[in-house]
Amino acid sequence: MFLLSTVVLAALAGISLFPEASAFSVLTLGDEQTTPSLDLDSILKRLADYCLRLENSTFDFVCLEEIKETIDPALDMSRPRESLKDWAYWDLARWNSSSPITLKKIENSYVYDYQCIRANRDIRELRTLLKENGWKKHEPNAKLKTAVVVYGNALLWPVGLFGARFQAQYDYKIAGDGMIDGRPVIVIEATPRAGVPETRSLYGKAWIDTVTLEILKIEWSESRIGRYEIFAERGERYKRTPRLRVRSELKAEKNGIRFPSSLFIEEAYLNERGRAFIRSLTAVVYRDFKFFTVEVEIRSIARGTLG
Repeated sequence: MFLLSTVVLAALAGISLFPEASAFSVLTLGDEQTTPSLDLDSILKRLADYCLRLENSTFDFVCLEEIKETIDPALDMSRPRESLKDWAYWDLARWNSSSPITLKKIENSYVYDYQCIRANRDIRELRTLLKENGWKKHEPNAKLKTAVVVYGNALLWPVGLFGARFQAQYDYKIAGDGMIDGRPVIVIEATPRAGVPETRSLYGKAWIDTVTLEILKIEWSESRIGRYEIFAERGERYKRTPRLRVRSELKAEKNGIRFPSSLFIEEAYLNERGRAFIRSLTAVVYRDFKFFTVEVEIRSIARGTLG
């Protein structure tokens, strides 16, 4: 199980939940768009202010959480028989215990009623399992049943890249511009500075609305997130280089706070030629939001202004 850090880390309608690997590459930057003359330091200050507001906000909402995950066991099953005694193989066997292990891709789906409560800087997440692999369920206080990825506290993901206490660990640059849903954006790239502990080696890009300076999308690549050692160990067994890509989109908004709408995670292993084998894909959609409380304790800076 792969635990995504609560501060770093959610297939919108009409978009395939299991796109090809190329779908996880960064958005093509439009040649016809010109990057606005925004001062990077001022933008970073605004983003740090937003992260502080986010961390000090009180909110209570519910939504549907729809998860689809697929795993390709080809590399696991191609290894010599005597080497199949390790935990990864048997974890896969337990997960797919309803049918024999084969080279066929395994797919699971879940639907949860998800409630998030934030007060006094503490976040409580509650889930009721409503559906599993198409079968109706009703399991209150359910845990995530995902086989590859466990994630949580999605609302705080921007803090890991732009929170004031984290900015000293990164070098930032404006990497381009483009459009998202008809809104002009600039792309800010964050690269860990030399000397930053390996556990915080998070290479990220964020798509920022040029008018409101809201974060619309974040993508991490070549990341060492959470229990990365599991993937490093698996890469050694495969004799390949592990590569993780995580993309989150934040389309829901209430009182100036952006809420996650989707999450994609790609687990891949590269051979000597750099060709990727996609072992697993996890896609999460958050929809049908119902907000009960969204209170921002720190006064918002007026939109569209820098300072």
